[in-house]
Amino acid sequence: MNPQDSSDFNRRDFLKGTSLATLMAAMGGVPLRAEDAKPAADAPKKASSPPVNCAVIGCGLRGREILNTLAVMPNAPVVAVCDHYAPFLNRAKTAAPKAEGYGDYKKLLANQAVQAVLIATPTHQHREITEAALQAGKHVYLEAPLAHSLDDARAIARAAQAALKSNFQAGLQMRSDPQRHFLLQFIRSGAAGKAVSARAQWHKKESWRRAAPSPEREQELNWRLSSATSNGLIAEVGLHQLDVLGWFLKARPVAVTGFGGVLHWSDGRDVPDTIQAVFEFPGGTLLSYDATLANSFDADYEMIYGTDSAVMIRANKAWMFKEVDSPLLGWEVYARKDEFYKETGIALVANATKIVAQGDKPVEDAPYANTSLSYALEAFISNTYVVLSGVEDFVASFNPNDTAALKEYLAGLAKSKLPAAGWPEGYEATVIAIKANEAILKKQRITFEKEWFQV
Repeated sequence: MNPQDSSDFNRRDFLKGTSLATLMAAMGGVPLRAEDAKPAADAPKKASSPPVNCAVIGCGLRGREILNTLAVMPNAPVVAVCDHYAPFLNRAKTAAPKAEGYGDYKKLLANQAVQAVLIATPTHQHREITEAALQAGKHVYLEAPLAHSLDDARAIARAAQAALKSNFQAGLQMRSDPQRHFLLQFIRSGAAGKAVSARAQWHKKESWRRAAPSPEREQELNWRLSSATSNGLIAEVGLHQLDVLGWFLKARPVAVTGFGGVLHWSDGRDVPDTIQAVFEFPGGTLLSYDATLANSFDADYEMIYGTDSAVMIRANKAWMFKEVDSPLLGWEVYARKDEFYKETGIALVANATKIVAQGDKPVEDAPYANTSLSYALEAFISNTYVVLSGVEDFVASFNPNDTAALKEYLAGLAKSKLPAAGWPEGYEATVIAIKANEAILKKQRITFEKEWFQV
């Protein structure tokens, strides 16, 4: 069975998965009503697949968010959870009551009922667990960044590349979000003009420090505050925003200049609480990024400045701010317009229709549904089943030891997969973040070397 061949779609699901009406309008076409719209050929698809037995390794805040998201998916039963810290493991069991609990990930990997593992441990622990999971024949979803060091990231990328029978997905969740795919087509269509610069920020006043019952546990829990285990804000937060902007610009930065320091939370940490970085792209385009744990003003967003308009992205919403000399886009008359101080933003929505655009309130989504993470996990489960069934079909019909033929066969199934970040995207984003953090700590300019990106 092809997981894309599902008739279990209702009208609301269909609209969430298509961007044709707005995309065609952005390209000069006539706006379409929702009932007339059909999915664009390259639009992200939303589909269900047969169940894939999952296990979550690492049951802290992120691990529990993954568990809660899997809990509302009909095809992702959690059969095992793992954390060596008993209180975290007990909380995970509450979220997944039917799952078997493990304090040792190696014992979990020996469980033949587990088909896929989702790894949400601290970054510096990723390599050992990921290599073991792939060696055990599991399918792997690994949170980004892939690793704390360049050597570990390259080792993970090589292991994922070699594991032909396993589906590996990097946790760059925005790569699976239909809204980001809509914006990708909008920006690359030239509707905003030529991109001349970009910027992003993440501002949140919090210490990142977590309370713990013992000094040993406190050190373990606060791994993000030590440079020995963390690449700080640029990697643990900024990596996701930088990945999206680089993806939209269709380019890899050639250099980065960084600044940063501990400017507020002077509590013994050696990871900066405030950073700035400027990335240079081919052609002279600059991307500036700043993040701080000392102030919350203006929260987080991404901007792309084009010669015809600027595009602002905040969470799952986006707006276009036009220049006075920019060409008129036919769909603007129907679009919702929001005021931003002295500017007017035209809403850019993947599932926009005439009715919604003119002000009808959308139906509230259930918690943990229709988020970037939920789209990423849907893609992981669906794509895992594509690989699982593909390998089974190949083994049943061809020489199971013919690695080259298997690789070619699985490559032919790419069109059956949902959009997701693989190891190449995860590795590139990790390299950029690691080197950007190095520039921040040294307060210097670093030129990206080609060999850093070679696996």
